[in-house]
Amino acid sequence: MAALNVLIIGPGYAGKRYINAFQSLEGEFRATEFNYAYVAVSKKDLPFTYYSNIEQALKQHLPDVIVVAVSDGNHAEVLFQLEGYSGFIICEKPLVNSADDLHRIRQALVNTLGFCMDMVERYSEATDYLKNYIRDNSLTLLRANFIWGKDRIHDHRTTCGVPSEIIHSLDLVEWVAGINEHLELDAAIGTESNFSISGDNILDSVSVTARLGEALITGYSSFTNIIRQRTLDFIFSSPEKELVYARLTFDTPEWDNDHLRLWKHTKQGDELIQAFTTSFDESEQALKTIQKLRKQVREVIHYLLNNLPPEHAFADLDTSLRLQRLLNTIEHKVRRLGPANYVLKDERELFTEDGSLEQLG
Repeated sequence: MAALNVLIIGPGYAGKRYINAFQSLEGEFRATEFNYAYVAVSKKDLPFTYYSNIEQALKQHLPDVIVVAVSDGNHAEVLFQLEGYSGFIICEKPLVNSADDLHRIRQALVNTLGFCMDMVERYSEATDYLKNYIRDNSLTLLRANFIWGKDRIHDHRTTCGVPSEIIHSLDLVEWVAGINEHLELDAAIGTESNFSISGDNILDSVSVTARLGEALITGYSSFTNIIRQRTLDFIFSSPEKELVYARLTFDTPEWDNDHLRLWKHTKQGDELIQAFTTSFDESEQALKTIQKLRKQVREVIHYLLNNLPPEHAFADLDTSLRLQRLLNTIEHKVRRLGPANYVLKDERELFTEDGSLEQLG
């Protein structure tokens, strides 16, 4: 029987989602034995082998795939410790922080078999449909706007701030409509605050203007949005010189409930091309919020076991580095307002992993 050794570095909220995703897929790969281990500062209530440091885990567990799920401020430290590793790495987003050495990151990971940053919205059926429709109908993007935010005030996890949130929408605009083009930042304004335990002047929200080829892009992303709000609006031109409109909405009202509406304006009113909502009514309750993640993990497993190319191109190291450079440019160019103060009591309130998915996602 073949074996697949999985190592989770950082079995917190994100790490446990990956554990659940891998375990839920074991039945699809019955000829493979899945072996799990984790690295953490202290032992957790998990039925897997515990390692206190990465070096020991690499030598003893011999992982085929590593999931880097520590807080984003610790990504670079972990990736440097994986220098020379020749297996597959899945890394939570963003790749690293703006102060980290990207050249050194690339050199550390040059021997990896594969790399996938967790751009999970690529795996939505709504994303798939729109991306394919654009290609099949030779549409050209004219204009896009996104709003991508949630409330992470009182979150117990450290963070680099809103770059960890806006990366989803930036990647999606390119993934859905960019073909071979990449975003070029024009301007950015933002606000900073003490919303995070990471500091008193953390960039929590940002508005950007950019170009994607000839298309104009605007967007707003925030970690202090009072509700979860994840929408992307597109206007395309068709070969027939008609305007085509599309809206993608993600994780509403629950995780992995995504929506697509695609239409044209006519003199008689809107001509609906397609509209649907993803739902997983027949899924086990524990799996309903990790459907897109399971697709990603399934494609990684097939890549490792069967040498199958992924249906959705991995956000590989080149893509991850390019997106990180874009995030760095936003951080360096942003005109900041603030800081705002969200700590009103003598002690900061913190929500833990036992709290709601609304807060911890």
